[in-house]
Amino acid sequence: MSTTLEPLEPLEPTLSVRQVLMLERVLAGEPEVVAGASQLDRAVRWVHVAEAADVGVMLSGGEMVLTTGVLLAGDESKQAEYIQSLHRAEAAAVVLGLGRAFPAPPDVMRRAAERCGLPMVVLHRPFPFAELTEEVQARLVQRKFAAVSMSEAVRTALTGLITAGAPLQRLLDQIAHHSGCPVVVTNLAHRVLATAGERSAVDDVLRDWERIARQAGGNEGDGWIRAELGGRGERWGQIMLCGYRGDTATGRLLADRAAEALVLHRMLGGTSAHTWEEQSAQSLLTDLVSGVVPARQLLPRARAAGLPVNRRTFVPLVVRDADPAELDRVLRLLGLPGIVAELADGATAVLLSLARDQDAAVLVANFAARLTGTVVAAADPRTAWEDVPAGMREARHVADAVASGVLDLPPVVRLKDVHLRGLVRLLREDPHVQSFAERELDGLLCGAGEDLLAVLRTYLATGRNKSRTAQLHHVSRPALYRRLEAIQGRLGVDLDDFEQAASVHIALLAHDAQQS
Repeated sequence: MSTTLEPLEPLEPTLSVRQVLMLERVLAGEPEVVAGASQLDRAVRWVHVAEAADVGVMLSGGEMVLTTGVLLAGDESKQAEYIQSLHRAEAAAVVLGLGRAFPAPPDVMRRAAERCGLPMVVLHRPFPFAELTEEVQARLVQRKFAAVSMSEAVRTALTGLITAGAPLQRLLDQIAHHSGCPVVVTNLAHRVLATAGERSAVDDVLRDWERIARQAGGNEGDGWIRAELGGRGERWGQIMLCGYRGDTATGRLLADRAAEALVLHRMLGGTSAHTWEEQSAQSLLTDLVSGVVPARQLLPRARAAGLPVNRRTFVPLVVRDADPAELDRVLRLLGLPGIVAELADGATAVLLSLARDQDAAVLVANFAARLTGTVVAAADPRTAWEDVPAGMREARHVADAVASGVLDLPPVVRLKDVHLRGLVRLLREDPHVQSFAERELDGLLCGAGEDLLAVLRTYLATGRNKSRTAQLHHVSRPALYRRLEAIQGRLGVDLDDFEQAASVHIALLAHDAQQS
């Protein structure tokens, strides 16, 4: 059973001064703000009744202090010191009940409060402070309990997804659904590893990612809220809520719960072959190869992943049967900017991003020279990002053609090097080509013909070189001649005739392409 995290209303664990003044019981006292009106959004952590002149020593910050001023009447120095004491203690506001001590707002206290920026409120009608204290305290306790409940609900839901085996993206989608804003996961270098949220909103964030990465977190009141990712004394990334519209306290709570879940997810998936960085590169390069997502929509993701994209030359490569980690190590060793990701069928894609004045051919050759036992398939360099997907598909096509058994290739293979084999691979899905291959090879496609088919493949790939074919199959020349005679008899062709041999060769290329 899957666990779904439903959107919750933003919760504030505190009340603001403004919210307290709007309570029905307070409105009955006809409150009037006489100083510090610009500070009414201060958070009220507690409500405290105090008449002592040195009230500040009793406070710890965030209190709304209620007083009748009975001990301050007639002494302006005490009145000024009372306000200064509240300011030093970082009180949220002071509420003065008008009456016998002060029938009107005292100018000394009002001016002192205005200078300090301390909200000062007077109540024009008698008001039982006990009722206000009781209501505000009850509301604060209720909100704090609700915030804790929400925190536990988020933690439980995300933990449920993790234990159910949900992938990282599913967790992030749920976090973004709950927060109502884009969510971005980065490494310590601020390179984007994963994102979630409405596609257009995410693209807007990634488009300006360099600036956001430098500034985000400096003012969480603007909705850019982040939490560190790490464990056992080691930090390795962060999660960021980008433009969260709720209150900061709720956003911080959500970010912390999300960070806990991501750390747990990574710990439980520690034996996975793919790190988050690899998954991010794989997603980007897979989308580039498939062409399903327009290139312009992938540009922000590439930039945010750390790939230089402005005035660059892009070189798409595909390497078969290579370790992606080794390819990435070679790139770093040579100082070549690029991203590496494993695709399907043992193919690994590499996208190089070179400066315009660099020699792409030389750098690719240096890269290939560092690899052993493999061939690098390369597309022609692209200077426009919009042409990169076609280049990736070209490199993939060349790599597939190479995998079909081309012999004696250079370390870097391009489209011109795969010749007819490349063309046949492009046409392999055509039913006419499929029928042609089956018709030409019919005598070898079943039973003992499979062994003869392997000999035929080598014979044609070596340019009908009998000595080389015998050597590769570890047989004597007479034994090879007998096998070639058997092949010709089964197919009804003369392999010494160029046109007949070419027809069989094309059919074999098509057959191999269809099988792969």
